Amino acid sequence: MEKHPGYFAYYWDNNKGKLWLELDKLETEFLYVNSLKAGIGSNDIGLDRNQLGDTKVVKFQRIGPKILLIQVNYGYRAQSDNPKEREAVDEAFAKSVIGGFTVEAEESDRVLVDATDFFLRDAKHVVQRLKEKEQGEYELDPKRSAIHLAATKNFPKNTEVEAILTYQGKNPGDWVKSVAPDPDIITIRQHHSLIELPDDQYKPRRFDIRSSYFSEDFMDYATPVTEPLQKRFICRHRLNKKDPSARISEPVETIIYYVDPGVPEPIRSALVEGASWWNIAYEHIGYKDAFQVKILPEDADTMD
Repeated sequence: MEKHPGYFAYYWDNNKGKLWLELDKLETEFLYVNSLKAGIGSNDIGLDRNQLGDTKVVKFQRIGPKILLIQVNYGYRAQSDNPKEREAVDEAFAKSVIGGFTVEAEESDRVLVDATDFFLRDAKHVVQRLKEKEQGEYELDPKRSAIHLAATKNFPKNTEVEAILTYQGKNPGDWVKSVAPDPDIITIRQHHSLIELPDDQYKPRRFDIRSSYFSEDFMDYATPVTEPLQKRFICRHRLNKKDPSARISEPVETIIYYVDPGVPEPIRSALVEGASWWNIAYEHIGYKDAFQVKILPEDADTMD
């Protein structure tokens, strides 16, 4: 088997078409994101190219010969110094085990598991979506699904796995018929990202409804009875000045958005120019060149 070192080292068995994960960070939380790299092509169905799925905070946990991939439930918490209070809330609300594996080999604090089936599952709920849109009855066909090696890569802070998934169906709807060469057979590409969490130096800011923006919410059961149970924080970039004492300073790390080079002109230039206007807002709060929009370079790897 060929080893690919990275955040979670993986091994590719070309003879059996299997992908093995080496797990050395049990009980360590990280981000798991699934997405569609190649979609169906119908706006009405809503399974589009580069569409993100859920972002989950997860961790691997070992119980005997089994490894469980557990999604942590941060929607309900107790921000308290009392460990029993935190434990009570933790046990009051369900978690979700989104993956199960068997330890096939182990050495020191590392274990090896076959993760092929996990990456070849219908994580983006394509079958459910097609049914909801009345576009037919489909099932995932494992015989016509495989790991897409060209887009499966490893980096120090993230592991990226892509899969070719084929769905066999019947009674296809008009939207499927309009885009699929054979409407009884739909093949897409689904992507999985396992990403290291950032450090704990980010400073959250409470959400103000007057901001007309998005928020991240959770219920804090350690809240005094005189205060709202729901806690809301605004979704925002992590931005810090290189020189905190300066009225105008460059950021420690610039916010950069990249435009897909596949976007044709003149739309491409309009996107760059229009989105770049956001930099004016950052100038008003004391930042120089904090927000930039660029065309993605040809040699860039979007997964790195």
